[in-house]
Amino acid sequence: MAETAPASAESIKKLARTRRTALLGAMFLMATSAVGPGFITQTATFTHQIGAAFAFAILISVLIDIAVQLNVWRVIGVSGLYAQQLGNRILPGVGWALAVLIFFGGIVFNIGNIAGAGMGLNALAGLDARVGGAISVAIALLIFLSKKAGIALDRVVVACGAVLILLMVYMAITTAPPVGEALRQTVLPEQVDFFIITTLVGGTVGGYITYAGAHRLIASGNSGPENVKAISRTSVMGIMVASIIRFLLFLAILGVVATGVSLTEDNVAAEAFGAALGEIGLRVFGLVFWVAAITSILGATFTTVSFLTTKNTTERTKTIYFAAFLALTCGVFLTLGQAPQTLLIMAGAFNGVVLPLGFTVVLYVAWRRRDLLQGYVYPKWLLIIGLLAWGLTLYMGANSLTGLAELWMTG
Repeated sequence: MAETAPASAESIKKLARTRRTALLGAMFLMATSAVGPGFITQTATFTHQIGAAFAFAILISVLIDIAVQLNVWRVIGVSGLYAQQLGNRILPGVGWALAVLIFFGGIVFNIGNIAGAGMGLNALAGLDARVGGAISVAIALLIFLSKKAGIALDRVVVACGAVLILLMVYMAITTAPPVGEALRQTVLPEQVDFFIITTLVGGTVGGYITYAGAHRLIASGNSGPENVKAISRTSVMGIMVASIIRFLLFLAILGVVATGVSLTEDNVAAEAFGAALGEIGLRVFGLVFWVAAITSILGATFTTVSFLTTKNTTERTKTIYFAAFLALTCGVFLTLGQAPQTLLIMAGAFNGVVLPLGFTVVLYVAWRRRDLLQGYVYPKWLLIIGLLAWGLTLYMGANSLTGLAELWMTG
């Protein structure tokens, strides 16, 4: 008996490490899915357009993000069911309708992600953007084809998230932005634009991104009422990671804009990095853009495919779906004529419109379907802030339809 104790203790430690990796992986999958090329493009473009007032848009989007993710992670994590399964349990067909919308949004977003990866490798190493995009898709495919794809996915997104934070800190310090003015306009903005806020929310928790971390959580087996504290903590931390990166990027771009440097609308982020650091800045931009893009390709692929499967789907079938989704989006990218920057902003705006639809399913389960929550008593305060956030996303989504149409016509 004494000889088996060390092995048992070692097994417990290994299990704890695996659980921590899974929780970190879910957290960073959500954060890095949000921090994609669209995220960088949106932040740079909107900072260039409205300057320090963009800080207010970030604040509102963060508050909405937290309210949304607390509810989404809590409901999905406690139930142990994917969002489309919850929808079908409420009313047959609702879940598959949601899956179709998420699938379409995932395709649009992943085309933008692949375009961003190509742009990143072009700036970093001078590769043709289409070649760079194809290489990035091949790397993503290798990760999904690996024998321990789940563990590989978790480790890659955690490492890439750490790299993004370090690079954003470096850029924010280098450009010496007017932090005081940014903080003032965080609460007293000179300009408020609902289309910008909706696009930010859509790009951070809209469409497939809403479910990326929560679906990864239950895929790794960390679900059920007994894990509710870890579920809530991980969801908030994921949003905070994405928000910190966004605010640091905002400050870095603001530091350049505040100097009066003239930037065009073609690729604001690249020009800002170049203005701040010269040739090295363009390489740093390329690295940032590529890291953000490859993690978003992974997140979009995993989450979109999760809407076509269940926990009982075989790994072989999932792998086929992963490969087919990557091939489809890469093929569209290689033949696409739409300008990448416009596409990336449109993807966030579209997901902002889709967001309230899926969120309705989550809130209904929290409100009326305790049976799907395995008997868990849902906190009323959490449901209330979820309903407030739902109302805001519905209002902003409706208002953004006009802006989305205009953007398409002028893009």
